[in-house]
Amino acid sequence: MQIAVLTTAALAAVVGFWLLRNFDPNAAGSLFPKCMFHALTGWYCIGCGMTRALHALAHGDVPGAFSMNPLAMTMLAISPLLGAWKLGWQPKWLRPLIVVLAEPKFWLVLLPLYWIARNLPWFPFTLLAPG
Repeated sequence: MQIAVLTTAALAAVVGFWLLRNFDPNAAGSLFPKCMFHALTGWYCIGCGMTRALHALAHGDVPGAFSMNPLAMTMLAISPLLGAWKLGWQPKWLRPLIVVLAEPKFWLVLLPLYWIARNLPWFPFTLLAPG
């Protein structure tokens, strides 16, 4: 069962990478859907810019990806450490980060604050809005 799940996840990752590498979500008539929350409200949600950020990453543009969704790109950057921790590699220096990230209260505070902050029209909050 686990092998089927891992195989499906790997296949989805390869297909997703191929799509992001070959189709530009910034282009008119893109096959990628626009954010419905932004389309309805004009405000950025937590995930706004994620598809464009992953497109930038697929093309090696790390600063561009980070400018689209800084929180998501930060979490993507540390996800290998989280995966290694889950698989048993648990160095002492990583424990404080794991303790914070495993706490639901952290996310219940961070995500709404990020959502609000990226919609504020003043510097430095404007840096959080998708570029």
